[in-house]
Amino acid sequence: MKLHSLTALGLLTVILFASAPARLTAADAPSIFDLKNISALWIAPPWDAKKRSPEERMQMLKELGLSKFAYNGGSAVDAEIEAAKKHGIEIAAWWYPAREPKIVESTKRHGIHPQFWVCGSRAITVTNDAERIEAEAARIRPIAEDAAAIACKVGLYNHREPWFEELDHQIAIIERLKRDGITNVGIVFNFHHWRGSLAEFPALFKRMQPYLIAVNFNGMSADTTKYPPVRYLGSDESELAMIRVVEASGWRGPIGVIHERPTMDAAEGIRGNLQGLEWVQKELQQPGSGGPKPQEPAPPAKVQPKPASATNR
Repeated sequence: MKLHSLTALGLLTVILFASAPARLTAADAPSIFDLKNISALWIAPPWDAKKRSPEERMQMLKELGLSKFAYNGGSAVDAEIEAAKKHGIEIAAWWYPAREPKIVESTKRHGIHPQFWVCGSRAITVTNDAERIEAEAARIRPIAEDAAAIACKVGLYNHREPWFEELDHQIAIIERLKRDGITNVGIVFNFHHWRGSLAEFPALFKRMQPYLIAVNFNGMSADTTKYPPVRYLGSDESELAMIRVVEASGWRGPIGVIHERPTMDAAEGIRGNLQGLEWVQKELQQPGSGGPKPQEPAPPAKVQPKPASATNR
């Protein structure tokens, strides 16, 4: 059930927690295609075939012309922060599926202010929408309080949990938290985990826009109701139309591009997305000016097992 009626009042409210870039108008804000505004997502092990160290990862980002990334966890949180600060790289977000005091403590100690990206809980099994909103709000409240204490925001991240992937449900959770004085929770909208009608996307984006704190791009198939794999930008059929909606809206908050391919060099994956993003930008400015459509890399060749020798049979 979509909760349009529950969110109508919220859409008329000025959202105080919104990030500064998202409040800028299109005239005075940087382009959503500006490399200074782009974060590389999911580039640390296990999503990097080269298994880079924190130092090597920061060097990779600099070589790609990027200065932001989202960290997908691991035990070496302090090493990651220290390497990022040394190289002038911003950790824009933590992947944060559950409350983790160690990450909060490290964030506070190092004086950084990433967003905390929280996905839905599969442990919550109630099916009634009102009860589910209450349960999710209760789960997210202490995470948001932890984040607020260190001047950080929480982003609701649509990720592999059908009820939580409904953006109107996320809006309802945010509005419920605001009734308790929690104002540092917003939406991280992922193309990669969205399954909806392309025809309805402009209206959906308009509803979620006041709550957005980040948008993560991905290639999207012609049928956007099917679960999308990780794909290079520009290599599929629907992301151009979706990015056109984002750009035309005037929203100018942080943008992410996704690697998340364990068998591929993370530098290659992010580079392919940046090239695709450049193609998209040209096509939006002048259809046909981008040249050949970007292509997905060929899948790695399967290694055939060696036949067993006669003595081992």
